[in-house]
Amino acid sequence: MNKEFYKNARVIYILEGLVLSYIVTGLILLLFSFLMLKLELTSAIISGAINLAYIVSTFIGGFFIGKRAEQKKFIWGLLVGVFYFVVLMLISLMMNSGGALPLGSLFTVFIITSLSGMLGGMIS
Repeated sequence: MNKEFYKNARVIYILEGLVLSYIVTGLILLLFSFLMLKLELTSAIISGAINLAYIVSTFIGGFFIGKRAEQKKFIWGLLVGVFYFVVLMLISLMMNSGGALPLGSLFTVFIITSLSGMLGGMIS
């Protein structure tokens, strides 16, 4: 019975980490959209800002779950990063009804989110 509760708590921790990550992403993107409104930002700055949002949000999600996990914190952080990417990819596929998504960009985002979540778990 205690093992069953512990497994369910892990799933809840991952979901809480994901929700926290997406809240942080929303806040960062809201800040950058305000900056885009007030300033003329180049596409390189916008791309960097989006990558920064991925890094910071998955790091915070990994750090959050790392604080909750008792062992193998880096793996739990990695899972948050991977699940963050999967949800992000599914939303992108639903929004992009006509064309295929660029694989190079997807791979880069996967590496960024996975490693940032794992680093957050390791540091926690």
